[in-house]
Amino acid sequence: MVHPTTQVTEQGTGRKPLIQVNDLKVHFPVTSGLILQRRIGAIRAVDGVTLSIGQGETFGLVGESGSGKSTLGRAIIRLQRPTAGQVSYADQDITHTTGGRLRSLRRHLQIIFQDPYASLDPRMTVGEILREPLVIHKLVQGRQEQRKKVDELLELVGLNAGMGQRYPHEFSG
Repeated sequence: MVHPTTQVTEQGTGRKPLIQVNDLKVHFPVTSGLILQRRIGAIRAVDGVTLSIGQGETFGLVGESGSGKSTLGRAIIRLQRPTAGQVSYADQDITHTTGGRLRSLRRHLQIIFQDPYASLDPRMTVGEILREPLVIHKLVQGRQEQRKKVDELLELVGLNAGMGQRYPHEFSG
């Protein structure tokens, strides 16, 4: 376990990691009884995970189905409340962040699940999907500017602007 006073740096760079997870645990209670429920145990979905992710670094998490990968991701970005441990982003403890601060933080953190059919709304075009966070977070004003930004994002990943009118199922892989 890394203690808060320990200086943690990315291996070989001397820089602090962008995301630091220390001894993270997510346990789900197991209860008994219909009327008077009492806790009889816990499912340890995530139990003592420590990791760091540097800026610009690609991080892959692999494991068997049911091993806690999605639960860990949800806990890191605070979609699931951790039972114990600490999550830091940009050297700030976000483990107990709530409300407006958490909403602001989510502009910088996201989880993309492997299954595109579960991750992307099949009734929306790719352009609408990309535009949605721009509107929600008020990052770009006006439909013309939003369309321009969506086109830039598509080109950034090697797609031409016209592909924004396609639906997720119209792309391969």
